[in-house]
Amino acid sequence: MTARGKFISLEGGEGVGKSTQVKALAGALRQRGIEVVITREPGGSDGAERIRELLLTGSEDRWGPQAEALLFAAARADHLDKTIRPALDAGHWVLADRFIDSSLAYQGGAGELGIEAVRSINAFGIGDDFPDRTLVLALAEGGARARARDNEDSDRIGGRPEGYHQKVDLAFRLIAAEEPGRVRIIDASGLPDEVTQRLVDALEDLLP
Repeated sequence: MTARGKFISLEGGEGVGKSTQVKALAGALRQRGIEVVITREPGGSDGAERIRELLLTGSEDRWGPQAEALLFAAARADHLDKTIRPALDAGHWVLADRFIDSSLAYQGGAGELGIEAVRSINAFGIGDDFPDRTLVLALAEGGARARARDNEDSDRIGGRPEGYHQKVDLAFRLIAAEEPGRVRIIDASGLPDEVTQRLVDALEDLLP
């Protein structure tokens, strides 16, 4: 029987270099002979990609906090069912650009719905299928500057006020403190290759 793959999610606020590091980490894992499937949230399956368009476009008041959290949960359930579980069952490692911890931090923490309330909303759709390891990219300084730099290209959520994103950063740190076995904070400062190596190091106990 094929051994089940590992499920790794990369998280973090806006402007921390997450999308770049997803690709770099996938390359580092492939060099070790690991088959990697890259995916993203919201999205990652046909149904979830359609929900992504609803979530990230339009005016700020398009969705209320509860509706927004439910839409993310619906997209996640389809993503898990159609993409993530089949890949893991085939023995592949899945590397996701965001997963449930983004909902916990954004809608639960910054959106003030409450982390546990958002966790409950998602429980029906994902059950026990949390990532084997969640790596949160964080910048001690410069996050606000990076967000300002990317502001012109921001989507409906990324373009929210700086105070909202500061609450996101804090929520990620709270989640990591509560689940140190699963969630690790990774310093995103320095050269990209240095950051990638920190990510690999944080997976050392899971590597074959």
